[in-house]
Amino acid sequence: MMPDRRASGRIVHVSGDFPDQFQPAKTRAIESLVRLVDDRFEQQVFSLNRAAPGAALLSAALANPLRPRLGIETGGAHDGVTPVRYLAPGKGIYHAAMLGNLGDWLADRLAAGPRPGLIVGHKLSVEGLAVARAARVLNVPYALSIQGDSDLKILSARPDLRARFARVFHGAAMVFHFAPWALARIEAQLGPRSGASTLVPCPVSNAQIIPPREDGDGLLSIFHLQSHRRKNLARMVAASDRAAKVVPGLRLAVVGGGNAAQHARCDALVTGHACVLEGALPLEQIPARLNRASGFVLASLRESFGLVFIEALLAGVPIAYPADWAVDGYFDDAPFALRVDNRDVGAIAEAMVRLVRDERPLKAALSTWQQCAQVRIFQRRAIGDAFAAGLATAMSIPANTSMTGLTP
Repeated sequence: MMPDRRASGRIVHVSGDFPDQFQPAKTRAIESLVRLVDDRFEQQVFSLNRAAPGAALLSAALANPLRPRLGIETGGAHDGVTPVRYLAPGKGIYHAAMLGNLGDWLADRLAAGPRPGLIVGHKLSVEGLAVARAARVLNVPYALSIQGDSDLKILSARPDLRARFARVFHGAAMVFHFAPWALARIEAQLGPRSGASTLVPCPVSNAQIIPPREDGDGLLSIFHLQSHRRKNLARMVAASDRAAKVVPGLRLAVVGGGNAAQHARCDALVTGHACVLEGALPLEQIPARLNRASGFVLASLRESFGLVFIEALLAGVPIAYPADWAVDGYFDDAPFALRVDNRDVGAIAEAMVRLVRDERPLKAALSTWQQCAQVRIFQRRAIGDAFAAGLATAMSIPANTSMTGLTP
């Protein structure tokens, strides 16, 4: 018998990273997380899309600098998702004011009913500002999920808003973080939370466990070629050359799609080096390609979580991941997960050499991990349970308690 979702409470999610009719190609991490608890709560999603205003509209809005206002429109709701397009200047101009306006609009929309028991903003530094405003107007609790890369970037760019970000952060009834480092780095800037927080990994689309094969066919990296700078391809190419001097024949294969211009730029980076582009692969073929590799390497400069690292481990491949990003904090004592300095070509090269030279013992350790209880935290059911428990806890905290000290 399915649980009564209405009996569990109504939750409104606000996310700028949710596919909708305005932008259907957005990342699906937040969508996957929300859908994992669809059978436990009545849920509604407002999917945000920022659009730049025209010059005339912008001039009119800025004529009232204390309360600049711009338009908000919605698309057709489908499957519980309402697309929202709000006008706001780029480069963070009037960032807090525009999101405050959005929060007022959201409060008016929700006040018409049915009233939510919780509002969730899926980014502290953007959605969080709007959600905190709406929750205060409606006198309901709110929760946040931390997007490590984006949140840290915006916090760094807007030190003038740090006090406001801190009030929003500490006023949340619950904070969900995808990896241990994300909460630690936000707290380092905004102060330690006294309220609740829950560690919730991003759910992978295919959580099938594939045992490691004894001997792989070399090193592998996977990313969209559009992101090659952020994924640190140039340093990984240089590192593969160094590693090939230690292990003759070592090669780094890169799987990833992109347009002709992106492919040409990446091809220019790898040609003549110990690295080769393999092109795009259908998603359903990724686990098998991972399983064939000796090791997976991705020394990204910035990475909020990096689902591909978990996909690699579940597919039986040891990994090298960037320190202070991605899955850092999950595998501190695991020999099959190598933590590397993403700015140090030598450190990346050392990890490459180790993944190839020590492939058998690393894969033996990974095989043991795949069979232990710890692997369950990355399974979809466990992620859904953790997210649902955090949501239920947040709804149980009175709004006037969770929002103590919060001002619009």
